Amino acid sequence: MRMTDRLPALFISHGAPSLPLEDCPARDFLSTLAGRLPRPRAIVVMSAHYEAASVHVGASARPETVHDFRGFPAQLYEMTYPAPGDPALATRIAALLRDAGIKASEEPGRGLDHGIWNPLTLIYPQADIPVVPLSILPQEDGRTHYRIGAALAPLRDEGVLLIGSGSMTHNLRRFFGGSYGLTSPEEPFARQFADWVAERVAAGDLETLLTPPEDWPLGRENHPTDDHILPLPFALGAAGTPLTGTRWHASTNYGILAMDVLALGL
Repeated sequence: MRMTDRLPALFISHGAPSLPLEDCPARDFLSTLAGRLPRPRAIVVMSAHYEAASVHVGASARPETVHDFRGFPAQLYEMTYPAPGDPALATRIAALLRDAGIKASEEPGRGLDHGIWNPLTLIYPQADIPVVPLSILPQEDGRTHYRIGAALAPLRDEGVLLIGSGSMTHNLRRFFGGSYGLTSPEEPFARQFADWVAERVAAGDLETLLTPPEDWPLGRENHPTDDHILPLPFALGAAGTPLTGTRWHASTNYGILAMDVLALGL
């Protein structure tokens, strides 16, 4: 891609909070991802770990690094991602959403949760690109999140990278009920689901991807709750129509966490 090319929309599986410390293919891939992209002037990330009743847009000029997890190595709590924010862009995002009939407000005190700084630490380690967090609406469906992404799609023509940060598979109930390690063999149910999503994207089958996850093959086996899959329809909306895209990375951590990355709107 040339530096003048339009930025794709991305869906990124951000993995466990410890991903930056883990020796795994997903970490290696994310460490090279910036080289595939024109350099953005700003990054907007819808994070599965930022929940609100209506769309909230982080508007801090200096967002703090939020360590929103427990029980991980001490080194992880010492890590910071001191990227600047972009309050003006946050204001514009809220206005674009309201113009599309979507309730939205700015949240000046919002920091960067691990769904944001975890992958960005690997992709843009210099932390020198402004970052704006965006909330999910856990009570709403995929079509609503698609509308949010579609409302912000014009920002891609202005050098803004739109990312949905969740997880291609995310059955933590199964994880905590088992004995999985980082390099455990992948469970067939996780890889089959991730491959099915990639196939639907490659086929441009937007309508199927906007149906509820319980209607997808192995949907609830991989997503007992919707929080980590809702950033996917956001990224699909940001990609525009007709849907085009491809899978840039596929691997699995801890046996059940598919770490796939999708590039959309190419």
